[in-house]
Formats: sequence, structure tokens, C-alpha cells
Amino acid sequence: MNDLLEPFDRLLADASTPAVIRAIEKGGSADVLWDAIAASGYLDALVPEAAGGAGLSLADICPLLMALGRHAVPLPVGETMLARALLAGARIPAPQGPIAFETAPGSPFNACESAHVLADDGMTLTLVGQPFTRPEGGLRPIAAIVRACAIAGAADHLLEMTVAYANERVQFGKPIGRQQALQQNLAVMAEQTVACRLAAQTGCAGGYPPPFRAAALAKMMTSAAAPLIANTAHAVHGAIGISAEHDVQLYTRRLHAWRLADGSESWWAEQLGADRLGDAGPSADYVRGIAG
Repeated sequence: MNDLLEPFDRLLADASTPAVIRAIEKGGSADVLWDAIAASGYLDALVPEAAGGAGLSLADICPLLMALGRHAVPLPVGETMLARALLAGARIPAPQGPIAFETAPGSPFNACESAHVLADDGMTLTLVGQPFTRPEGGLRPIAAIVRACAIAGAADHLLEMTVAYANERVQFGKPIGRQQALQQNLAVMAEQTVACRLAAQTGCAGGYPPPFRAAALAKMMTSAAAPLIANTAHAVHGAIGISAEHDVQLYTRRLHAWRLADGSESWWAEQLGADRLGDAGPSADYVRGIAG
């Protein structure tokens, strides 16, 4: 898997730099970043080999989806990867350019001006005016997996940034990372980051399209952890972390946005609770079923 992830991670490290992200957020062109990603071939990683793709599973590309969050990529790359697989399954040629998800009318998220919109009206999926068969459960669980993986990747990078800062920032003659209270906060942050990673991996393990229960668990767990991770990063960095010049806010803003996008933790908890009440089996079997 490192052979798959490492080149993609290097590509994003070179192409999706904080300077590039800031320029795109200010209205600059995203064409150079998009072209670099498109030329890599990774957009078809989930597309079957018979349709010209790599034929990988959702579990295989989970590290790639997390890498997008780790590098705060400001384009719907994950959505495009999953949308192209859906289109290949429906034998519909994928359009050139990014594809954003619209899981409810009028609510595409992380779209750019040039993005095509894959819309779910509750009955069919529609892209560039062409309807096709909607997978069971619709587009929302698929979008939830993209957000869960992005949160996990961003959380991992924020943890690294925060630990490094705690070891470098000196107060009263010693690094602040030696303070017991701060170490406790970092330990909880690390715990939540690992939980996000495990939740995202569990959500991807059930295949593509992801089962509703696995997607619900992944998004519920990562969304619940997102504000704690973001708040701890800001608490450790102090005032510098909220400045426009510092990179921390590039990630914490995204954590808060991804937490709410395509269903917050409370929304998914309600959906999962209703689903559990409709299942007559033991709770242990229900939980084991989610984990596969």
C-alpha cells in the first residue's frame, strides 16, 4: 500500500501547498492543482480495470482519501474518484474536470466553479443532465465516507503540527510540551485522532458503495472528534494559531466544515439509532455487523 500512497502523498505535498490553498481560497485558479492530480491517474483508482481504471477497492484507496485531508486539498478530488466509479458502473463516460456531490437540493460542498455536480434527488442520480440508477442508500453515505476520511487525514496532520509546536515553544526556560496538563490534552488529541483513522478505515472496509451502517458510524465518530481535535490544536498554539498567516487555521476551518457537511454526528447518530431500533437482533450482533 505504501507503493500506492507515497507517490500520491508526494504529489499533494508539492501541488497542494499552503500558498496554493490560500490563493485558491482567495479566488485564484485551481487549474494547475487539478491538472496535476488528473494527470497522475489516481482519479480512476476505484474504476474497474475493464473500464480503464486500477480496479482498487474502497479499502485500498482509504489512505488516498485521508491524504486529501492531510494536505487540505481545496478541490472535490475524493468526490470525483468515487463519482467516476459510479459512472463506470453505469457505463456512462465521466466528464472532464472535478465532480462535486449534491446530497440535498442546492447543497454541493467543497465544489469549485468548474465542477460538475452529481445530484441525488432521492430517486435517481443526475450528472450533466443525464440520470442514472441511484445506489442503495443514495449518495449521502458515499459523501459521508469522503468527509470521514478527510477529517481523519486532517486530524493526523494537525496532531503532528501541534506536538511539534509544543516541543519547540519555550516558556519559563523549557518547552511547553513538558507541562503535564498540556501532555494530557495532547494524549486525548492523539486518542481522538487514532479513533478517527479507525472509524474511516471501518467505513471503507465494507466495499463500494459503502453500507449505510458503516458510513454512518464513520461519519458519526469522526464528526464528534473533529471539534475536540481542532480546539486542542488552537489551545496549544495559542493566539498564533488563529492568525491568517499560520497554517493551523487552514485545517481547523476544514474540520469544522467537514464535521457538518453531509450530516453532523448528531444527525448520523439519529439515523443509526433508528436503524438499530428497526433491527430485532442482539446489539452485539448489530455492532459486529457494522465492523464486518
